[in-house]
Amino acid sequence: MKRIVITISREYGSGGRLIAKQLSEKMGITFYDKQLIAEVAKKTGFSENFIRDTEHQRPTNSFLFDLYTTVVTPSVPDQVFIAQAKVIKQAAAKESCVIVGRCADYILRDEPNVLKVFVHAPLDQRIRRAREEYGAEEENLENYVIRQDKARAAYHNYFAAGRWGQSREYDLCVNSRIGIDAAVRVIQSAAQAIMGE
Repeated sequence: MKRIVITISREYGSGGRLIAKQLSEKMGITFYDKQLIAEVAKKTGFSENFIRDTEHQRPTNSFLFDLYTTVVTPSVPDQVFIAQAKVIKQAAAKESCVIVGRCADYILRDEPNVLKVFVHAPLDQRIRRAREEYGAEEENLENYVIRQDKARAAYHNYFAAGRWGQSREYDLCVNSRIGIDAAVRVIQSAAQAIMGE
């Protein structure tokens, strides 16, 4: 089988992580999500909780701006991202895999064997999933879901050149309202097309 790397970016509550997990199982390839945090922790010496918290901070300016203006050393979030990018590139070079989030679509943008996917869903479905499946207990779930998306967009837009969630930045955009199983089939079909199967 030709090597394929599928990156899954997703709106909060769209079921993107679940889709990615089922896709990896169906295709028999490695699934990377929280394992990446553990690898970055080993490389940087930062704790996994610290890295997780860093990913959820809303950065200012842009990564490229910070690289040009930082004379001595990159900021801690930048250091974490640089280490994370190395881990993602190593995983993609080693084996076929599915990688969730963490700007993997941008980090691997020049690789020909990468399928960049964005998973989205109607807001009402995402609110329901946040409550019923994720156990979110915020008083105003709609605002909470929207804030999660803003944080993801800010993180992506800080480190990446493209805009998070805009269709032209991805090879495939899937609305998970078609169902998790159907979304998995659509993405697998696209992956097989890239592999020439």
